Parts: sequence; structure tokens; C-alpha cells
Amino acid sequence: MEFFEIEGKRYHIKSLLGKGKGGYSYLVEGNGLFVVKKIHHEPCDYYTFGNKMEAEIFCYNKLSSLGVVMPKMLAFDLNQELILKEYIEGDTVMELVQRKEMKEDYVRQMRNICKTLYANHTNIDYYPTNFVVKEGILFYVDYECNDYDEKWNFENWGIKYWLP
Repeated sequence: MEFFEIEGKRYHIKSLLGKGKGGYSYLVEGNGLFVVKKIHHEPCDYYTFGNKMEAEIFCYNKLSSLGVVMPKMLAFDLNQELILKEYIEGDTVMELVQRKEMKEDYVRQMRNICKTLYANHTNIDYYPTNFVVKEGILFYVDYECNDYDEKWNFENWGIKYWLP
């Protein structure tokens, strides 16, 4: 596959950015750089899915309403199970941790996000590949969210991946 077509516009694939439990994310070009997430239906031993497209759209709207800093959802195609997102250029938290360039400010930003999430009985996927830092601002680049469970909050699960 060389391109995706969404709402009559072609987006040429430049590279695979990553694979998560819900889909593959590609860096694409089409009058600028964007991300296309292609939903997959591969099994996941530790997570149960409903309708992935509905969940992505629901979580995007919920997290946006809570003020979580994320790339904008620009378009989607339910039939092809594609989501077009704004591309946030920068290093992932995982890359920063691996290079020992992680800053306490990014953890502080995450804890501030958590205050809002927890107050609204919500967790997100705190794994460090889901966060990009651009110009010192932490962006959550996934749209996954779940009901709050203390076992899976940032302090009990996510933070261990954020520290060297």
C-alpha cells in the first residue's frame, strides 16, 4: 500500500510510526504531514475491545472536553477504519527516557493531566510511546481512555516506564 484515501484526498505513506494494540500509525503526506491510524483486529491477550473506531472517537471527544493536549482528529472513515490526525513532531517520552533526557517538567505536566483525569474517573494509556514532547509541551498522541482503576493509574503503572 502506498497511500490512504480519506474524504476524497490522498495521503501518501512516508513511514510506519508504530503499532499499538488498536492499530498501526503511519506518517503520511498530503499538503503537509499527518498521521493516519489504521485500526487492526489482531488479538491482544491483556485487553478486551469493543468497536475500536467508536471507542477512538468517543475517547477523543471526552479527552478533548477535559482539556488533554492531543493532536486534532481531522477526519475519519468508518468503513476503512481510518483516522486522520494532526502530526505532532517531536520526541516520544520513551526516546527521551532512553537517551536519559527526561525532564521532571514532563512528569509534572503528566501529573497535572492526571488531576483532571482522575477527577473525571478516567485513565489513559500512560505508556511513554503515547506521548510526544513538542517545544516543551507534552502531547498525548493516542486517543485511548478507560474508566479509572487505581491499579492502572499513572502512579501505580505508568510512572515506572517514565523514569530511567
